[in-house]
Amino acid sequence: MKATEILSKIKTYLGEDTADIVENIEQSQVVELAQAKLENGTVLEAEAFEAGKEIFILTDDEKVAVPVGEYQMEDGQILVVSEEGLIGEIKSAEQEEEVEASDEVEEQLEEEVEAKYATKEELAEVKSLVEEIKTMIENKEEMSEVEEQVKEELSETPATEAITHNPEPKKQVNLKFAQNRKQGTIDRVMQKLINN
Repeated sequence: MKATEILSKIKTYLGEDTADIVENIEQSQVVELAQAKLENGTVLEAEAFEAGKEIFILTDDEKVAVPVGEYQMEDGQILVVSEEGLIGEIKSAEQEEEVEASDEVEEQLEEEVEAKYATKEELAEVKSLVEEIKTMIENKEEMSEVEEQVKEELSETPATEAITHNPEPKKQVNLKFAQNRKQGTIDRVMQKLINN
């Protein structure tokens, strides 16, 4: 059954004119959508530009839900989309600048406080470093006393005999091969090389 047939049956039961009911239903179904542009020229469409309303990007073929993020409107306002296709809030650019400025001031204050005052951990670290330096100084004084004692003891003991270099004596090699043979020039050169 069609909707008009259902309405005519209801009319007969209630005794009212169906034409009036159909007109009221059609009027309630017609919703006017508002349009706005982003800074880059993209056209957006929504029932109303208020928090919680659905919002779409108009293209030639279809409507696409606006992705999550912040968008700069043509009129200077900032559109915040909290969920895909739903407006989270619309805020003015002045509010955004104030928030950014207050965040920067807060960060600067935190940095100044951190620079001026040390934390407990940093103080503990500095104390431990001071203690280490004190022990190093005490150890250095003790070491200098020990060094002085060793120098005194060494100066009192006599020096040992000087060590001299003792090279091995030259060995003369007397090779006698073929003693009965007559010596040639090479034999005489070799003999002179070996004996010298």
